[in-house]
Amino acid sequence: MPSTVYFAPVRSVKKRSMISRVGALLDRAGLKDAIDKDDLVAVKLHFGEAGNTGFVHPVFVREVVARIKDRGGKPFLTDANTLYSGQRANGVDHIACAIRNGFSFATIEAPIIIADGIDGREAVDVPVDAKHFDTVRIGSAAVHANAMVVITHVKGHEATGFGGALKNVGMGLGCRSAKQRMHADFNPDVIVEKCTACRRCEQRCPVGAIAVGPDRVAVVDFDVCYGCGECVAACSYGAIGIQWKTTPIAIQEKIVEHVMGAVAGKEGKVVYLSFVTAVSPDCDCWSFSDAPIVGDIGVLASTDIVAIDRAAYDLVTAATGLPGSRGEGLASGEDKFTAVTGIDGTAAIAYAEECGLGVADYELVTVE
Repeated sequence: MPSTVYFAPVRSVKKRSMISRVGALLDRAGLKDAIDKDDLVAVKLHFGEAGNTGFVHPVFVREVVARIKDRGGKPFLTDANTLYSGQRANGVDHIACAIRNGFSFATIEAPIIIADGIDGREAVDVPVDAKHFDTVRIGSAAVHANAMVVITHVKGHEATGFGGALKNVGMGLGCRSAKQRMHADFNPDVIVEKCTACRRCEQRCPVGAIAVGPDRVAVVDFDVCYGCGECVAACSYGAIGIQWKTTPIAIQEKIVEHVMGAVAGKEGKVVYLSFVTAVSPDCDCWSFSDAPIVGDIGVLASTDIVAIDRAAYDLVTAATGLPGSRGEGLASGEDKFTAVTGIDGTAAIAYAEECGLGVADYELVTVE
């Protein structure tokens, strides 16, 4: 049976504000049923890297927050810290970056709580018993929330081909060490000249596989290490090299397994809102935003993460590539994301359906 995906096209025949239409989408998608009075509601979004302008505009997030409060919920804005060393690798810089990009209590009327804490350590091991992982580490604020509204900016992605709701939830709510495990099968590599012998990696290792040796450099016992990535998250000096080597299918499947952990225990309590606008070819983690590959299409809402990603992908496929962008010359019906990134981003959608997270078959219902 197909899932319902509600769609507000950018064109408004009745000349209604997209802000109010976003609220109507949430109502149609079932926000009222998802939120009970006094629920702590995680509003998962991407605050945007410093210099990036492609993220969802704060005025829409404020509308989402208002709708949650109308239903008696207690919303907070959240995302987990990044693995790479940009402006969002720790909780302090992350919040500062969010405020500079327009997200604050003054503008949104909801607090910011970084999901995995100040240093990426605040996470919960959630059982998933899947192909790649038995458990996944999800930012604790997201795990302990009663409900969640996921706000996604649809875009391309250099590692996964497609950045939709699955990517937003799975990679976005995995703690820093989880991000390392998603990006590569991890084998710690100590960069000697960067090691300060601070012992943070030693203190964080769950199996005692790394310790500072007599030369005051961290040394890894590979007979004990099982590749959890906690040492990468612990090191503030970049002395444990981040590893990115993986295959597009493997990283997409690992992301899906982290989605399983992020939504566990929240059955019927998650609503997804996806903006198919400013569809850039790259992730919002970059410090710039490239030209959109297609024109603005609209906004989607659903309680099915698989269906909403499939719908977003199909809408972009049906659009025509914009002149002057990396999508230039791509006709309606051509797969824009694969053409632009060289990666088939639908593997995550197929695997998520296989894992029971939703169905790819959907009915698109237009909401004016």
